[in-house]
Order: sequence, then structure tokens, then C-alpha cells
Amino acid sequence: MTAQQTTSLLAGLAVLVLLARLLGAAARRLGQPAVIGEVLAGIALGPTLFDGAVSDALFPDSVRPLFGALAAVGIAVFMFIIGLDWDAALIRGIGRLAATVSLSSILLPFGLGTLLALYLLRDHAAADRTTFTLFMGIAMSITAFPVLARILTDRGMARTPLGVVALACASVDDVLAWSLLAAVVALSGPAGPEEWRILLAVPYLLGMLFVVRPLLRRLAARTTPLRLTPGVLAGVLAGLLLSAAATEWLGLHYIFGAFLFGAVLPRAGTERLRADVHDRLGQLSGTLLLPVFFLVAGLGVDLSGLDAGGLGDLGLILAVAIGGKFAGAFTAARLHRMPARESAALATLMNTRGLTELIVLNVGRDLGILGPDLYSLMVVMAVVTTAMAGPLLNWLQGRSGSLGTGSARPAERTADPAV
Repeated sequence: MTAQQTTSLLAGLAVLVLLARLLGAAARRLGQPAVIGEVLAGIALGPTLFDGAVSDALFPDSVRPLFGALAAVGIAVFMFIIGLDWDAALIRGIGRLAATVSLSSILLPFGLGTLLALYLLRDHAAADRTTFTLFMGIAMSITAFPVLARILTDRGMARTPLGVVALACASVDDVLAWSLLAAVVALSGPAGPEEWRILLAVPYLLGMLFVVRPLLRRLAARTTPLRLTPGVLAGVLAGLLLSAAATEWLGLHYIFGAFLFGAVLPRAGTERLRADVHDRLGQLSGTLLLPVFFLVAGLGVDLSGLDAGGLGDLGLILAVAIGGKFAGAFTAARLHRMPARESAALATLMNTRGLTELIVLNVGRDLGILGPDLYSLMVVMAVVTTAMAGPLLNWLQGRSGSLGTGSARPAERTADPAV
């Protein structure tokens, strides 16, 4: 690594962190999640504005692989935190409602997304039509659990019946969506002598659930109270990185291993440890590593050449993404006799995609499923569907006077970085 590369890396990081922080704060002042401003910071530093002059000056080609490596670490840490916050107890007592809304809000947009993919194939060529079609269905089905949780917390709705239901539905949605994405990633893997590795994915999952989880539970029970010492933090970091590396080696994406390691960490007796891990890793990830990911994502977005045909495709993508998710969640909620306005609020919350959608889109881009033009349009969809949640909830709140009032069990701590 040369002195020039080091200088470019450090100066670029400084500009990126400050801009992401400023635009994130501005987004919050406008009633939006910080992720909206941070994503826009990444896009602003990309080729969309000034014909890429800013990105070429701050982030020359010689250092972009370094930013890509930092972004990968940031996403691994973020997915670990999502797994750490995922709690099956969220659906206790409302399992049928959560399962019905989640399935409906995945199946309908998934089906509409596959139909849209068949249309988009006319102008956006894909090496594998089946993989492209399935991927588009998944991309339309995503709900961002961390963004949704942050919206509920900021609005004081996290402990209301509506908030608990929304969190439960989003948690089930996350697991289903990640499972579908894992299947598509496995299908898209190149054929070759190492293709057999994917067969080890099921044994690996079983080992994490029935070997690693009990061992961690016993370890936690022997050390009470379990605190975040430097040794424990090193063990947690090593575990999430090794798990991420394992799923990448298996032919899946590293995000699944990071998520899985967070999900298998025991909950009982580790509340203090989990809170400390969440705070320390969350602050590092949200302040430094995730803005790098937004930059890497933004460098792939180029809207400067958007024409009438591109706008038409964007309109269809937004219609399918918003309409499919809203109709699926709203209809299922109404079938469970949830009031119409609360059903609409739940459907609005399920439409938030945020950082989770960006992660999925970058997986598709890295695997060659999405081309540059379609990737750019899908990023716009992710931003729009996240930004619209706040104004729509304000409108529903204004018309009904209240949303989801009442008592419910306290919600668990939820993922906070970059949402």
C-alpha cells in the first residue's frame, strides 16, 4: 500500500464519515430515518453528480477495493447485530397474525416481482433468467426490521399493540426473506469442482443450532454475570467473522453466517453482555463501517443517463414494490379483524426497506444478477419506500388521532446503527 493510497483512503474516510453524519442528522430533522441521508451521501459521492468527478477525486480506483473490504466487514457486523436482536419470543401470543401477515406480505410482492422481472428482461438482459426472476421477487418482498424498529421507537409506538405486531411480522419476514435469498444465492453459484460445498450448508446450520448454541448457553451459565471483557469481545468478533467466512466458503453469502451467529447467541442471562456488544459494535458500525458500505453502494448508482424508458421502469418497480407489500399486509391484517387504519399503518411499516434492501441489492449486483441500470433503479425504490413511511404514518395518525394505543409487553432492544 503506497503513501498515496493511504492518504486517499484516510482523507476519503474522513469526508465520507462527516457527510454521512451531516445528511443523516438532516434526515432526522425532516422526520426521516438517518439511513435516508446516509444513502443519499453515498449516492452524492458517486457518479450520478458531476459526471463522477467527486468520486474520482476522493476515491480513485486504486483504493476502491479497500473501501469494498471495509464495507464487507461493516455489513457482517450489521447482520450480526440483526441476528443478535432477532427474538422468536416476539411472535409469542400473536403467532397466527404475525405468520399470516408476513406470508401474505412476502408472497404477493414476490409473485408480482417475478411477473415484473419477465417484463424487465426485455430491456435488462440476464445471464440466468430463472435466478433473475426469483431475485426480483425477493427484492420486492423485503422489510427492514432495524428501520421499522427505529421508526416505532422514535414515535413512541414500540410498546403498543400495533408496534409489537409490526416487530413480530418484520422478524418473521426477515427470516423468510433471508432463507429465500440464500436459496437464490446457492442457485446462482457457478458450476465447478467446488460446487459440492453447498451440500454442507444444512449440516452447518444444524451444527450452529444444536451444537454451538448449547455450548454457548452452557458457557454463559457458568459465567454469571457475563460481562463484555476484551477477551469476550474478541471471542464474539472471531465467532461472527468465522461464521461469515464459513458461509462464504460454502457458496452462500457471508451475510448469512454473520446473521446466524448473532441469532444463536443465548438470550437468557446475557442481557448485560448483549447490550454492551450492541452498543460498542453498533457505534463502530454505524459511524464508520456502514457509511463505507453506503459509499460502495452509491458508487454503483448512476442516474445521470435516466431517460423516459428508465422512468417508466422505475414507475413499475415502485408500483409493484409498494402495492404488493401494502396489499398483502393490509389484506391479511383485515382478515384478522384489525381496524382499517391500524391495518394501513402496519402495511405502511412493512413497506420500509432501508439498509436491508441495499444489502440484498448489493448481493444481486455482486453475483451479476442486476446490471448497473436496474441496480440504480432498485436503489431509488429502496429510498422511496423507506422515506414514505413517516409521512404516511403522520397522515394516518392525523386522521385517526392515535395509532396502536394501549399496553403491550415491553419490546426488546432493537438494532440501531444506520437506521
